Amino acid sequence: MRKMFVFLVALALCAAAPHAQNRTARGLDIYVVDVEGGAGVLYVPAGGESFLIDTGNGGANAARDAGRIAAAAKDAGLTQIDHLVTTHWHGDHFGGMAELAKQIPIKNFYDHGANIQPAAAADEFLTKVYPTLYAQGKHVVVKPGDKIPVEGLDVRVVSSAGEVLKTNLPGVRATANPYCASFKPQDVDKTENAQSVGTVIQYGRFRVISLGDLTWNKEFDLMCPQNRIGTASLFMVSHHGQAISNAEVLVHAIRPRASIINNGTRKGGQPDAMRIILNSPGLEDVWQMHFSLLSGQEYTVPGMFIANVFDTQDPNMPVAPWTPPPQGTQAPPPPQHNGQAYYFKVSAQQDGTFTVTNMRNNFSKTYRGVSGTN
Repeated sequence: MRKMFVFLVALALCAAAPHAQNRTARGLDIYVVDVEGGAGVLYVPAGGESFLIDTGNGGANAARDAGRIAAAAKDAGLTQIDHLVTTHWHGDHFGGMAELAKQIPIKNFYDHGANIQPAAAADEFLTKVYPTLYAQGKHVVVKPGDKIPVEGLDVRVVSSAGEVLKTNLPGVRATANPYCASFKPQDVDKTENAQSVGTVIQYGRFRVISLGDLTWNKEFDLMCPQNRIGTASLFMVSHHGQAISNAEVLVHAIRPRASIINNGTRKGGQPDAMRIILNSPGLEDVWQMHFSLLSGQEYTVPGMFIANVFDTQDPNMPVAPWTPPPQGTQAPPPPQHNGQAYYFKVSAQQDGTFTVTNMRNNFSKTYRGVSGTN
């Protein structure tokens, strides 16, 4: 009888083991949503809380982008967004928030504080709409050095409201940044971009660096003379891959294994930025949300790394970058993208291993964990 009992217990443990292993193996899932050149990235750690950065475009596109983010949340099995960070008050980053809140509850709201670039849409949202959204939850204005309390993740703020981190992140040994010596400043950015909330998101040995639209000179302030934020497994490319961000002092110093650009067909992925991004030391791949006409085939990635193609495809895709018409001249309409919007899904493990999957063609690549993360 005792032998039979032991056998039944062992059998039950064996039956339960695959379920437990599958739950553990899930790790962290990241959904990089196509919001047509805006921003919306959802982090879902197994057994933890959901964490969303930005909510896509507003205006006529608010319902579209909110719907795409809500669809990603549904795919992840979520019934609420636990934490939402709005990097800054530009419409392509906060515009879908009110529509999203109609589709799924949002509990905790984080931002850099007041809008410093007056604009009717942003100011009206901040005075009339935003307070009604966070009234049902919690609102926090963050500053560099703050930890956002997301269960299952370590989320640290490294930039906010024009200020940057001045101390080392926990576990990071500051090192001299060799790219600072050749840095050439751009014009001072007085827009909301320079106010962006930047974060370093860590899941075990897997690290994501995501700085919103933080611009060139602020990247220098953050990274020079020493790198205090460490290196990245994955870089969420700043500012949709535009050349007023993504300086070598940042991109080359953080040495990402892979980078993802949330760009549009005529927004981001520009040649000057792509040259820096593609030449980052240690980089294995760049993944683009859209083929960029601003770069053409000259400064782009293979098609299997691009999530969305045009619904109306040119017979011959141009090699040379597209040259916009002179200022004040009406540009032709952008190539159509009316069909399904595909996203990138990243699945990461505690040992630093992660897989990026292009949901358009199911092409995926796995980057194995390596010793040392900083």
